[in-house]
Amino acid sequence: MRALCWHGKGDVRVDTVPDPKIQHPRDAVIKITACAICGSDLHLLDGYQPTMERGDILGHENMGEVIELGSEVKNLKIGDRVVVPFTISCGQCWFCQKGLFSCCDRTNPNAEMAAKAMGQSPAGLFGFSHMLGGYAGAKRNISGFQWPTLGRSRFRTASPTNRRFSCRISSRPAIWRPLTPR
Repeated sequence: MRALCWHGKGDVRVDTVPDPKIQHPRDAVIKITACAICGSDLHLLDGYQPTMERGDILGHENMGEVIELGSEVKNLKIGDRVVVPFTISCGQCWFCQKGLFSCCDRTNPNAEMAAKAMGQSPAGLFGFSHMLGGYAGAKRNISGFQWPTLGRSRFRTASPTNRRFSCRISSRPAIWRPLTPR
């Protein structure tokens, strides 16, 4: 499979990478149909974000079709079309229970590294640095996702084209918190 990979400051390339596989019962594999460009991608491109490693797969804020599911995923089915945000949230920790999904304290395996650099670790993030989990991104044909039970929005097969929904990829998580009652 082909993917957009980071190789250093100002150096991104389309490389051949292994296909994703279900590694945990809460994983999902999605055939990517659209992936947005985010301002944070520029931080990676210009070398501003630390802890990137050569060959890291870029991309977050994507949409596609579910093609494989782990045994514990109950809220999605094969064939569902989904919008996947940047953050990875468990839905069960204290932060997630309070609606503070970007602060999830279960999805960043490198939380200590992030807390040392930023004072507090955020949730794991797709296609970003190893300090924020080192999860592979979605600028590729097929993507594997951890924790798909929360934060994935399904939309009907009869829905409009991907272009009409692509704004939801970034704007939905970005505006969600200010709009939620406290």
